[in-house]
Amino acid sequence: MEEFREQLLFLITTPLYIIIIGAEILLSNYHHRKLYSWKDTAANIYLMLANTAIELLIRTSYFALFIYLNQHAIYQITHPVVYWIALIIIQDFLFYWLHRFDHEIRLFWAVHVTHHSSDQMNFTVGFRSSLFQPFYRFIYFIPLAWFGFRPMDIVFIFSVTQIWGIFVHTELIRKMGWLEYILVTPSHHRVHHASNAKYLDKNMGMLLIFWDKLFGTFQPELLEKDYQPIKYGLTKPLEKDTPVTIIFHEWDSIRKDISRKDIGWKEKYWYLFGPPGWSHDGSRLTSEQLREAEDGFQPSTGISHSEKEFVEIPTLINVDSHQRHPQYGPDQNP
Repeated sequence: MEEFREQLLFLITTPLYIIIIGAEILLSNYHHRKLYSWKDTAANIYLMLANTAIELLIRTSYFALFIYLNQHAIYQITHPVVYWIALIIIQDFLFYWLHRFDHEIRLFWAVHVTHHSSDQMNFTVGFRSSLFQPFYRFIYFIPLAWFGFRPMDIVFIFSVTQIWGIFVHTELIRKMGWLEYILVTPSHHRVHHASNAKYLDKNMGMLLIFWDKLFGTFQPELLEKDYQPIKYGLTKPLEKDTPVTIIFHEWDSIRKDISRKDIGWKEKYWYLFGPPGWSHDGSRLTSEQLREAEDGFQPSTGISHSEKEFVEIPTLINVDSHQRHPQYGPDQNP
C-alpha cells in the first residue's frame, strides 16, 4: 500500500509538472519574458536525474535505520489526523534546519550550491537538485522515526511537500493573499534565490514560512522602487557552466583554500566549516558582511561610512542584466 502511494503520486505529478511548465513557457514567451533557456533547463533535468539515482541507491540503507528506530520508538501518535499533521509540521521544521545549515556551513553549501547556480527562475529550477544531499539529508529525519512515524510515511510526506517546493519556483505568480502569512510562496522563494545582499540566506522553509519568522531568517520581497530588481544566480557566476563545474566548482574552491601554505589549521577549519564567504584576510565577504557593506557600514566593524570610508561594492548597482554580484562564497548564493 505504501509503495502504491508513491507510484500514484508520481503518476499524478508527472503530467501536472508537464502542464505547469508548458503553461509557464507559453506565458513567458507571450509576455516576452524569456524565463527559459535550453541549456539551463537541460542542466536542471540532468541534476534531477543524477540526484534521483543517488537517492534510490542509498534509500535501502537509511530505510533500514528508520525501521530499526521505529521499532524502538519512544512515542506513538495513535490519532490518525494528529499523526499526519504532526508529521508534516515536524518534518518541515527539520527541513528548515537542514536547509539553513546548507547555507551557513560551507561544506554543505558546496552540495547545495548546485540548486542556486541558475540565473533564471522557473518551475524547472525546482528540479535543479542538491546532488549529494541524499547522503546526509536522512540524518535530519532520524527523530521522526524515533518518535514513531513510519519510514514510508516519512518518505511520502517529504515527496508531497517537495511538490509545493517546486511550485514556488516561478516569477509569474506575484502574491498569494493571506497564504503569504502561512506558506512559503513564490514571492518568498524569489527572495531566497536572489543574489542581492539584503536577500541572501533568507526564507529557508519549504512549506511553512513561520519557521523563518520565528528564527530570524524571514525577508519579504520588496518593490523595485524600494530596493533593487531581483538578481538570480550566484554572487559570482561560474567561469565555465559545464555539467562538471556546476557540481564540483565549490569543492574545488574549498580544496584550494585548505591547501594554502600560509594559513594554520584554525583557518583551514573555518574555510571548511565556517560560513560561505569567510576568509582569513577579509578578501571575501559573508552574507552578513555584504549586508553591512550595502547598508553603509564597514563589514564586521559597525562603523558607518560617515565615520569611516565606506567599502564600495560597485556591482551591487547599475549592473548589466547578465551579471551577478561579486562572489561572497567563492560561489555563494542562498
